[in-house]
Amino acid sequence: MNIGDVAKASGLPVKTIRYYEEIGLVQPKRSANGYRVFDDTHLHSLRFLARARTLGFSIEDCRDLLALYQDRDRASADVKSIAQTHLKNIQSKIAQLQAMQDTLGHLVETCTGDDRPDCPILKDLSKNA
Repeated sequence: MNIGDVAKASGLPVKTIRYYEEIGLVQPKRSANGYRVFDDTHLHSLRFLARARTLGFSIEDCRDLLALYQDRDRASADVKSIAQTHLKNIQSKIAQLQAMQDTLGHLVETCTGDDRPDCPILKDLSKNA
């Protein structure tokens, strides 16, 4: 398969595939004329990476997960550890977003939104400014 074919089959943009090659996540063979040649193993790896990225794993986590996936002697504990760390990070971000939503929701609720200059939103934003 050429890069256009593998892009279509994997659902990834050509630019992303080139980037993944540049950073060593996939290593397609080269034909005599220098074109990339992808096989089913590359396609599977690219689909794996696409799914992992959809779940928010970092490039380095993807590198580690792909290496573990390809290692038949892997310990599932290693995979679980990466996933648990990522899940904790997601949970932390959700908590931060919830706190932001609560604070901003309260500020919007307390602002009269009329023609007067007094605004609790601006007052709060100017704290420690």
